[in-house]
Amino acid sequence: MQTNTVHPCDEVLPAGKLVTLGLQHVLVMYAGAVAVPLIIGGALKLPKDQIAFLISADLFSCGIATLIQTLGIWIFGIRLPVIMGCTFAAVGPMIAIGTDPNLGLLDIYGSTIAAGIIGTLLAPLVGRLLRFFPPVVVGTVIAVIGLSLMEVGINWAAGGVGNPEYGSPIFLGLSLFVLMLILLINKFGKGFVSNISVLLGIVVGFIIALAIGRVNMAGVAAAPWVGLILPFHFGMPHFDPLAITTMVIVMFVTFIESTGMFLAIGDLVDRPVDRETLVRGLRVDGLATVIGGIFNTFPHTSFSQNVGLIGITGVKSRFVCTTSGVILVILGLFPKMAQVVASVPPFVLGGAGIVMFGMVAASGIKVLTKVDFVKNHHNLFIVAVSIGMGLVPVVSPHFFSKMPGALAPILHSGILLAAVSAVILNIVFNGAKAVNTDADAHSASEFSADLH
Repeated sequence: MQTNTVHPCDEVLPAGKLVTLGLQHVLVMYAGAVAVPLIIGGALKLPKDQIAFLISADLFSCGIATLIQTLGIWIFGIRLPVIMGCTFAAVGPMIAIGTDPNLGLLDIYGSTIAAGIIGTLLAPLVGRLLRFFPPVVVGTVIAVIGLSLMEVGINWAAGGVGNPEYGSPIFLGLSLFVLMLILLINKFGKGFVSNISVLLGIVVGFIIALAIGRVNMAGVAAAPWVGLILPFHFGMPHFDPLAITTMVIVMFVTFIESTGMFLAIGDLVDRPVDRETLVRGLRVDGLATVIGGIFNTFPHTSFSQNVGLIGITGVKSRFVCTTSGVILVILGLFPKMAQVVASVPPFVLGGAGIVMFGMVAASGIKVLTKVDFVKNHHNLFIVAVSIGMGLVPVVSPHFFSKMPGALAPILHSGILLAAVSAVILNIVFNGAKAVNTDADAHSASEFSADLH
């Protein structure tokens, strides 16, 4: 008699483990989640209380979007361990819209809502691009995701960009301590203790930072206990055609980035992403962006910061990220709690970031080990040039500074540059016909075999 085994992705862990592992994911993505509203609020010269509201609205919307993505509702939701957050690809265009003398914050929200609606409707069209992502492309894109994120982890370890003490030996030493502690827990820890190595490393690092007076808790006392997130807090949105066009471009940039992210996560949890699954995930990118515009925040996408955490812990349950979604909603509704989490210094997160983002790059290399580089040396050119293109914005942030500002969302995304480069070079060297034939012939299981 056959017994139905539950896929690790669908496993419901005990409540205590769900909360602990979910909190671990939140700590990993928190700095990136609050960065976008902080940047936009500062650029638009909003009062401090309104910037604080933007942060709460962002956390609330991230939580709602994560719940939809992980649980799945109707035709929405990839049902994989994915955390949703505000995309950095939209920061430049949003600042341009918000600081335009004829536009403003309400035009950002209007263009965000419109772009989300258009993106949701056109997600099936983008899903057809999956045929152009054979293993040589997938592995390259995943590797570039990790390498691009490494800049974030390194800056965290040094104290955070803009910190006057950037690179202080205290910051570097504590980051290294957290990194070593995570590695030691993974080597000697057993079971659940090993699964929460990142959380334990961050907690111990936070305690040490607090003991030496390197934690700023000033915002905690001033933050209110409860704060409601109501739609259209700043007024009804404005819909400017040029602003909408700009944000639609951003929406498609995030779609390409999300495609790489979803394929990476599918590989990590042994649940291959086929076209239908991809489209369900991309629809949530669109829907979450609509939700963001309605609830006073910005375009959303899947957060790459959390991909590496899955590789470190080996925990594949999507309900862990569902729990993270609940925690994010609670943090959005209880600003004082959110301020406590925000008090974790960047240098404490740095050690964890380096190992996590390195795990993403290692996952890409793992996929590339299955690519034929001996009989087909053209694959070497595909990988070499695409990684080079993907690292341009990371290594030289001002490389495209003389290009038209309208191209910024495209040219400043290393993930997008790597993906476009790898797809085009694969077609040039291996042929479009071969790519299409492979994709049409493979079932989901065959595609998974390619990835592994």
